[in-house]
Amino acid sequence: MTSTGPAGGIGSAVINAVLLWAINIWPGWRAVPFLTRDMELALGAVNASLIAGISANLLFAVVRSRGLQAVGNLVVLGFGLAALIRLWDVFPFDFSSGWSGWTVLARAFLVLGMAGTVIGAVAELVALFRSLTGAGSRARQ
Repeated sequence: MTSTGPAGGIGSAVINAVLLWAINIWPGWRAVPFLTRDMELALGAVNASLIAGISANLLFAVVRSRGLQAVGNLVVLGFGLAALIRLWDVFPFDFSSGWSGWTVLARAFLVLGMAGTVIGAVAELVALFRSLTGAGSRARQ
């Protein structure tokens, strides 16, 4: 999701760029002890989600349009959902050396992320509809 002002959009883009750099360059995802080599199978989807967030937030920092923001958020949410589903399918996590409940907890967080993404998409569809019909501006008058 995106922020509500130019500075917030740039800040969000910077955070996503730092995450992209940290995951792929330094220290890299291989430095995380509970990630397996299977992370390579999900990395493209995770990277695409971060790049979509960077692109959308930079666009929102320049162009102020609620309709455009709703469409951009829907695109970002779509990439995010794809990444979550890919992480679910690949499940590149190995918690065998720790508490046995970590696997269940990780799956629960993935499900919560997917559910939150769907809820966010519904909210953005409503925002898009309102921006196209002018319903939001009439309600404020």
